[in-house]
Amino acid sequence: GKTGVFKSLHDVSAVMTTMVLGGGMSGGKSLKAGDGEMDTIVMDTKLKIIEILQFILNVRLDYRISCLLSIFKNDFDESNSNQRGDTLPGLGSNAQDNSVVDLEKIAQQAESIFDGSDESADLDLDGAGGRTFLRVLLHLTMHDYPPLVSGALQLLFRHFSQRQEVLQAFKQVQLLVSSSDVENYKQIKADLDELRLLVEKSELWVYKSKSVGGKKKKDKKDKKDKDKKKDKEDKKESSTAEPEGDGDKKKKSDGGADKKEGKSSLTSSQGPEGSAIDLDIGPAMDQNSIKNYKTIQQVLIRLSQLCVHQSSGKNRKHEQRLLRNMGAHSVVLELLQIPFDKKEDTRMNEIMRLAHEFLQKFCQGNPANQALLHKHVDLFLTPGLLEAETMRHIFMDNSMLCNEVTERVVQHFVHCIETHGRHVQYLKFLQTIVKAEGQYIRKCQDMVMAELVNVGEDVLLFYNDRSSFNTLIEMMRSEREKRQLSSPLMYHINLVQLLGLCTEGKNVYTEIKCHSLLPLDDISRVVVHPDCLPEVKDAYINFLNHCYVDTEVEMKEIYTSNHMWTLFENFLIDMATVCKTTDRNHADPVLEHYVTNTIMNIITMFFSSPFSDQSTTVQTRQPIFVQLLSGAYRVSQCNWLNTQQRCMVETCIKTLTEIAKNRGIAIPVDLDSQVNTLFSKSQLLMATSRKWLSSRGSSRRDSIMAISRDTRSIIEGLQDIVSLLEDQLRPLVQAELSVLVDVLHRPELLFPPGSEARQNCESGGFISKLIKHTERLLEEKEEKLCIKVLQTLKEMMTTDIDYGEKGDKLRSSLLTRYYGKQHPRPDRTRKESGSPNAQPPQRPSVANPAPGAQMVGRAEMSLAEVQCHLDREGASLLVTDLVINSTSNRVFEEAVELGIALLEGGNSTIQKSFLNHLRDEGKAEKFFKVFYDRMRESQQEIKATVTVSTGDSLSGHKENKDVATKDTPAKTKKGAGAGTPSTAMSDDVRDQLADAALQTSKAFGAMRQGPQQEEANNTLSGFDKETEKKNEERGMSPEIAIMKPILRFLQLLCENHNRDLQNYLRNQNNKTNYNLVCETLQFLDCICGSTTGGLGLLGLYINENNVNLINQTLASLTEYCQGPCHENQNSIACHECNGIDIITALILNDINPLGTHRMDLVLELKNNASKLLLAIMESRHDSENAERILYNVSPKQLVDVIKRAYMQEEMKEEEDEEGNEEEGEEEEVSPKEVGHNIYILAHQLSQHNKELAALLKPSSAADYGNTALEYYAKHTAQIEIVRQDRTMERIVFPVPSICEYLTDETKSRVYHTAERDEQGSKVSDFFERCDDMFNEMKWQKKLRANPTLYWISAHMSLWSSISFNLAMLINLLIAFFFPFSGGTGELDPRLSGLVWTAMLVSLATVITLPKASAIRTLVASATLRLIFSVGLEPTLWLIGCANVINKAVFLVSLLGNRGTFTKNLQAIMGDVELWYYVAYLILCVLGLTMHEFFYSVLLLDVVYREETLLNVIRSVTRNGRSIVLTAVLAVILIYLFSIIGYLFFEDDFLVDVDPAPHLMPALAGGGLMCTQEGHCTGSDSPMAAMFGNDTDNATDVVLPVLEEDDNGGKERACDTLVMCIITTLNQGLRNGGGIGDVLRNPSSKEPLFVFRVMYDLLFFFVIIIILLNLIFGIIIDTFADLRSEKQQKEEILKNTCFICGLNRAAFDNKSVSFDEHIKEEHNMWHYLFFIVLVKVKDPTEFTGPESYVYLMVKDKDLDWFPRMRAMSLAVEEGDSEQSERQNLQAQLEATTKLVETLSTQLSELRDQMTEQRKQKQRIGLLAAPALPQIPPQFQPAPQQVPPPVAVNP
Repeated sequence: GKTGVFKSLHDVSAVMTTMVLGGGMSGGKSLKAGDGEMDTIVMDTKLKIIEILQFILNVRLDYRISCLLSIFKNDFDESNSNQRGDTLPGLGSNAQDNSVVDLEKIAQQAESIFDGSDESADLDLDGAGGRTFLRVLLHLTMHDYPPLVSGALQLLFRHFSQRQEVLQAFKQVQLLVSSSDVENYKQIKADLDELRLLVEKSELWVYKSKSVGGKKKKDKKDKKDKDKKKDKEDKKESSTAEPEGDGDKKKKSDGGADKKEGKSSLTSSQGPEGSAIDLDIGPAMDQNSIKNYKTIQQVLIRLSQLCVHQSSGKNRKHEQRLLRNMGAHSVVLELLQIPFDKKEDTRMNEIMRLAHEFLQKFCQGNPANQALLHKHVDLFLTPGLLEAETMRHIFMDNSMLCNEVTERVVQHFVHCIETHGRHVQYLKFLQTIVKAEGQYIRKCQDMVMAELVNVGEDVLLFYNDRSSFNTLIEMMRSEREKRQLSSPLMYHINLVQLLGLCTEGKNVYTEIKCHSLLPLDDISRVVVHPDCLPEVKDAYINFLNHCYVDTEVEMKEIYTSNHMWTLFENFLIDMATVCKTTDRNHADPVLEHYVTNTIMNIITMFFSSPFSDQSTTVQTRQPIFVQLLSGAYRVSQCNWLNTQQRCMVETCIKTLTEIAKNRGIAIPVDLDSQVNTLFSKSQLLMATSRKWLSSRGSSRRDSIMAISRDTRSIIEGLQDIVSLLEDQLRPLVQAELSVLVDVLHRPELLFPPGSEARQNCESGGFISKLIKHTERLLEEKEEKLCIKVLQTLKEMMTTDIDYGEKGDKLRSSLLTRYYGKQHPRPDRTRKESGSPNAQPPQRPSVANPAPGAQMVGRAEMSLAEVQCHLDREGASLLVTDLVINSTSNRVFEEAVELGIALLEGGNSTIQKSFLNHLRDEGKAEKFFKVFYDRMRESQQEIKATVTVSTGDSLSGHKENKDVATKDTPAKTKKGAGAGTPSTAMSDDVRDQLADAALQTSKAFGAMRQGPQQEEANNTLSGFDKETEKKNEERGMSPEIAIMKPILRFLQLLCENHNRDLQNYLRNQNNKTNYNLVCETLQFLDCICGSTTGGLGLLGLYINENNVNLINQTLASLTEYCQGPCHENQNSIACHECNGIDIITALILNDINPLGTHRMDLVLELKNNASKLLLAIMESRHDSENAERILYNVSPKQLVDVIKRAYMQEEMKEEEDEEGNEEEGEEEEVSPKEVGHNIYILAHQLSQHNKELAALLKPSSAADYGNTALEYYAKHTAQIEIVRQDRTMERIVFPVPSICEYLTDETKSRVYHTAERDEQGSKVSDFFERCDDMFNEMKWQKKLRANPTLYWISAHMSLWSSISFNLAMLINLLIAFFFPFSGGTGELDPRLSGLVWTAMLVSLATVITLPKASAIRTLVASATLRLIFSVGLEPTLWLIGCANVINKAVFLVSLLGNRGTFTKNLQAIMGDVELWYYVAYLILCVLGLTMHEFFYSVLLLDVVYREETLLNVIRSVTRNGRSIVLTAVLAVILIYLFSIIGYLFFEDDFLVDVDPAPHLMPALAGGGLMCTQEGHCTGSDSPMAAMFGNDTDNATDVVLPVLEEDDNGGKERACDTLVMCIITTLNQGLRNGGGIGDVLRNPSSKEPLFVFRVMYDLLFFFVIIIILLNLIFGIIIDTFADLRSEKQQKEEILKNTCFICGLNRAAFDNKSVSFDEHIKEEHNMWHYLFFIVLVKVKDPTEFTGPESYVYLMVKDKDLDWFPRMRAMSLAVEEGDSEQSERQNLQAQLEATTKLVETLSTQLSELRDQMTEQRKQKQRIGLLAAPALPQIPPQFQPAPQQVPPPVAVNP
């Protein structure tokens, strides 16, 4: 049967595959464009094929789940059979061991379901491992039919998430183990089938009045269709139980199950007595219809009874889950939508009541069921009271759903109160959504309060005036015995309770509105009235507590008026009443709750409030205070108090006692002793409670063990399998999903070469289609599929991830299956991700990679190339459109995340693409409006939800710390004891233990922290893990959390200082501009709490949940400014909010309580804040922004922060040394680095604040703060650079740590040998050497890792000196004692004593004062002692060995210092110095092995060691060409003189010679024997000793024997031309007078006498005087030039700036001296350090100047170096020019004022003359009008000019 089924499925899928490929590839071309109907038919057919494939995948999923259950069942049977012989089955250690082995076996079998077994081969869809199926899906995706593309994408994602799909479905499986579960399942299934059938046929049996028409039927049908769609989605999320195999499980669990409980719960079908259905009340109907009513009634009653325990009323989660999985809620929801006559059909009203009752119990205490019903919340937005109650149960104790309440829901219920009467149920719902799970929902508080105030008196029913107050009193009197739920009094009580809940949590907004609604005097008048009920008192006092006492702002009326003390007197009466009640049968529980909870709470809050400390009314009311303490003590002695009540009372007593001690209030002695006794008893109670809790849990656990052991084992076994599958499949799930990314990178490889599909994929058609269809998915409301596509596109740009060994193996197998054996990148992912040299985790310490240079191994491209590829296919446009058009928060977030992935690394191409899309297509306004609105919403959400008080924060932190401390060992024990019997607990036992732990924890918490922490201790028990998880995830609402990706996206838009986008974020040049820069600053201001509190409370608003968001905000603001962008800097600095003050406060203040346990987060916050302030001041030439920052900065406080940061680093290092434990490898921000950044900030600000500049200077005191300042000053450098616009800018930066490895020898060499270029600058040569120095730093850093080699390399000069001294000593010994004689010789005892004395004295001197002279003396004396002790030759051999060893060590040190072997071969071969020392070592070896005379060559090393001798050699070699050419000329002239002498004066060349003797013992050296013929042989000569002592092969030396001639000792020297030339060169140059000194002196009578004289004189003048002196002159001049150059170089080094070239004289009479200039402003090594900084720093972290210099260095452009310029000189010149300009401006202003004064006077004078002329004309004195003359008395005089102040313009 199974084989046939699988064969059928396989054949069907193969047919579908062939059909799609055949029709799509070949048949598609035959269709014409006009065949529209044919195209539609083909596409619809393919859609049907996709549906069939979906069905096949569903069958495969069901089969795999069944296989897993079968594996579990078989394993369970085996384990039971192995444990039957045990006395306690399932509890022994063997059982635990077997279970472990079985779990591993199950894991292997579970993986075989997917691959590697015969059964998995049956699940193959196409017989090709899924390759053909994948090819079909890719082909379908490239169609132009959107529904087809969507269906293909769903199949595609499902195909690559098979393991994830099975895991999620298997987690939803619910086993029906016990017989009661099986019976419940059967009964529920039968009931739901019957109920579903009756609902569908409701039109046949529901009573209809004549007014009901056909319209309702149509509406019903439409609603049914919609609800069916929703139910289908719900069923997908939660799988129903599998009926297969239940029979077997039932048989196995029958023995240990309690069947009666399940049966009784189902068979009790009697409804409430007197119901309309039971009494048959209602319109007349046929019996069949009445029977249907009764059937539905019984079904609903049975379903309701399943949800809760009948006795305790607690929910039954197992049965609730079973009902959820079977879809009971969906059937009941359909039942609620049946139209009926509400007025006449009383039976149906009863059915509706039961349906609502079932839904209420269905979601009671079950968040999953509440979430399901929340999807259908619109069905309950009707005015009915049942709907209101159901809505209350949906939101009850579910803060997540309460946070999602919309304004429409609140408006609906408030409107219902207004229009349908004041019903308590409406208020109950509003109370539910305002506070859930012990926490207040600020958002709902504001909405409810706003709606209540807007509606007015119709809802807000208060009895404030006299007549209404009497009405309230009458109602309380009438309802004293019995309260009615629908009475106006109960409505009033619940209204006051609602207002109290709205003001809880210090909500300033609601407090202000409630003050006017219910004044304090009205509260006092109602509460103190004798007829006031306890319920009314409880509501009013609770409102008073939250609205007037526990507030954020002080309410002075509370502490100054008498109302509170009047209430306290009334409290005493109620306390006494409660204490007098002895009969518990007649006790008033409401009054007791009012006294023990409400009264004690308000007393505690009133006296513990920080505002009450300022009040002095307590001293004047001491009697009442003492009575309160006494009354509270009497209440504490009541024996009916439970744990929580006793805790509240004792907390109140403790608060009153502390207030009495602090205020000096006298307490009676007996009362004081009673209180002390009470506290000692409470401590004993706490210890007893702990013991009871631990013992109770263990005893109850043992008593439950025997109950349904098999049932418990099955459920626990299934849970173990689920957790095991999660652990096993988690890496495989990720690996399987990642293969889809590989397919998207190379989809063309799946298609045959040359096919149309392959060509489309190669041209990017598939990715383009995928991206274009994504926006269509959003339009079609395919949100989940759209999100999956966006996530996949984002994964395409992630660097390679290590999926583990199993994950990589699965990836390799899948890639081989799809691509064949030649699949791309078989092992690349593993190599790149697993290697330690992978790009992502490694911070660039040597040289920084370019942004986006990380390799994406799966794409075989860099990250930037993948980003650009996706951008070309429309990814950036997709992000833009989705941001504008998406209404879903999830889609919006994924779109922003995709944008972040595209922009990662600051890809300028993507930035430009976004900018073009926004500008060219006119989308900028809509695009930025979305982000602007999101920022506004997040700020409103922060204001609505985030508040904090000092007491709460501190106590909450303390509590969290205690909880964390207590939970840690508990979790450890649990982890260690996994699988032990302690985990086997039923729900009942678990609930009981949880309740016990909860009550005890509340008592402990209240005793320690007060009643306000009562709700916060719910997680202390450790049983409610879901609540703990929710509390962790509840840190921020989605509106706030979405800001982190938004800000990251905006940061990346401006990454690498994109000036266009920086300005575009501020101003878009549209009709409506959205300034996101200022809005980001406003968001920072809001999230840090300055809108609700002062800067002193800054730390209370920053916690672990939002600190990352604050860091991202700071990083985004920093990126807005860097570059620099002066406009954005001004926008941030000049904004009216507290943004700048917040940033400075982050640096200056301690961020507590976060800093007490997460100092790393605080340090990161301070680091980012300091970077932002530096960015605001970056490249500014004015002081405006700096002064704005300094406005609220205390210089001393800023310096203290720097010192504390340094101190924290030292303390941290000490702790690390003491602990020696590495808790984690995460990189944390170093406190010293943070302090360094703040120091740089302070250094920049000190230029504008003299006090800060003085504080930053290290003092002479040896304190810790001074050490910090010295450290930071040493490791901080500054330089000046020239920008592109030729303006200068000062940069202060931290010196990279690698710069410490630059040696002093290298610094000295570069400083002294840097050559000047044609313009006289040394910068070019210095810049060329920077790479070599950087490489040396890297090598020296590596060298430090080897201490031995580093020590040898560090003493290179020492080894060189030792070598030279040893060579000198050896040559001295050779010179004095060669040739050596055998033996040791004897030394006079006195001389021997002198040698020993010299040796000992020098040794003592070396030990005490190690000086070179003392060491040389020791060596000399030791050498003499050795000579006379062991002999000369052994001593010489020992010294030679020492020299060889020392020179070898020197060579090693040379190689170590230079890093020779890290260079290439060409560089090594070209290293002249290396080969020089190698030759030196070879000579040492030759001297040791061959002959001692080789040591003499070593003395030439003195030339290389001494600079003076080098200059002597250079004087010859520098102009060697001139010298050689001059010498050549001399030889030529001598050659000419030799020819003349040979021709004319041959007989004059007579040279004196000394004849050689026949025997020359001196020449022979005692061993050379010479014969008469002149042949000499021997073996004892030095030459023979050097070339060998073989006498047989001795060299014959032939010496000519001269015979005396007639000339008596002279011989002819010019018989041949060669002899003539040799004689002329030899004798002519060596004699001072030239050749004439050795020639024959001629007689004056000889015919050639004159010519001979001329010959001698010419030779003397030309050769001796001119040519030889020319050579000597060249040498001397060269030596003089070298000396002058050296002096000039020293002068330049001493008086000229190395960087800018300015002379020392330029700084005369300036504020900055030349020495300060070269040390601080233009320090050459600071420029090197800055170049190194831009080499090692991450390019995405560059500031604006760093980016500029990085590009200049990369292009080898030196224009950024200042040339003949300095900012200090420019500032002074500018100051002088500015002062002159100011003087001229002042003179101009004075002249202008004078002109204005004169003009005013002239106009006044003109007005006066005109008036006089008019008067004269009136009286007729003037006959004709004429121009009047100005009288002399009105002539303006300087002394009569009125002052300017008297002029009234």
